[in-house]
This record gives sequence, structure tokens and C-alpha cells, in this order.
Amino acid sequence: MLFVFLKTVLPEDATEDEIERFHAGRGGQLKPVIMVDKTLDELGSFDELVTESQQMGADWQIVIIAGLDGRNGQAPTSEQAEEPLNSMVKAVEVGSDLSKFIAFDREGNPIRFG
Repeated sequence: MLFVFLKTVLPEDATEDEIERFHAGRGGQLKPVIMVDKTLDELGSFDELVTESQQMGADWQIVIIAGLDGRNGQAPTSEQAEEPLNSMVKAVEVGSDLSKFIAFDREGNPIRFG
């Protein structure tokens, strides 16, 4: 499983309206703050994932998640997960459609992009 944790930030060139919406909790730009891969054996509960991210010092509001296929009954290695994780980060950075990912807020509520 691939996880990219995102923080909402105010863009440098934000308009007054964007600033107002951001401070009301309804806007901003997504910025990746941490990425991690986990095998199903390493994956615990969502609460454990949140706790682990806090221990790493990650301040985030949304996590996007994707699965990565293994081969011949073997889970992919962290090295094999690196390129797909980087692709997820790039998708966020360039503003690509994120609806292909599963997303949750910090409380575990599903987020829908689109």
C-alpha cells in the first residue's frame, strides 16, 4: 500500500477571496509532506497510521492511498514502491486529478476529489 500525506497550504499568490476561504477551512493548495509504503502485514489500523505519522512529525490533513501489485506471490519491495510513490507526489504537485486515489482525512472520513 502506498500512502502520501498531504497538508493544505496557502498559495503564495493567493487572492483575498482565497485567503478568506483558506482561513475558513475551505481552500488551499495540497502539499505532500510525507510518503510511505507498507505491506499488508505491516499495516495496522488507521489510528495506528495516524499515530505513526505524528511520531514522524508530519502535520497533515489528507492522506491519499493506492495499492501496488506484487509478483509471483511476493509483495513489492520499498525500492519498487519508490517510483509509484514519486508519481503520486508529482500528481499532487502539478494539480492532476486525484480522484483515482482513495483519500481520507485525519479522522478516517473518506474524501472525494472532483
